[in-house]
Amino acid sequence: MEKSAIRNIYDGLERNVLILIAIPIPFFAFAYLHSQNGTVAWELPELPAFWDSFLLGFVFAILGLHYVNFHNGIKQALKVDWNLEEKIKKYAAVTMQRFWILFFAGLVCALGLILFDNAGYTIAFAISLVFSSLGKPSPDRIIRLLRLKGEEKEEVELLKKRI
Repeated sequence: MEKSAIRNIYDGLERNVLILIAIPIPFFAFAYLHSQNGTVAWELPELPAFWDSFLLGFVFAILGLHYVNFHNGIKQALKVDWNLEEKIKKYAAVTMQRFWILFFAGLVCALGLILFDNAGYTIAFAISLVFSSLGKPSPDRIIRLLRLKGEEKEEVELLKKRI
């Protein structure tokens, strides 16, 4: 049985998103354990408090902006009368953009926690994980966000079945 173009797009998107979710977790876990235990003494430069506030504010700003950017991309896909494959491609593109931003935010949180030992980075990382888990692609999410009906909805629901 040959895979459809939509199945190929979805499978690739799902794989890439899982990779982007998984990579920052060990970096942050290392930073968190170091901040809690601190058995290894690193000679890190003492940075001004401004950079701590700036970096933490930057992380929260990109977490907010990624959400707005993602939903604006979905709205663009809804405005144009595309076929299902084009809609799925647009969804995949904005989803990948979203998860690259969440990936970057996770790494910045790990760096900020190592450099500044500020619990705000732990909160920011937790928020990025919430966005990651709530935004992970699924057929139901695609149907809801792209407002698919009828035949298009049925075709996307077929993605639930593993082949």
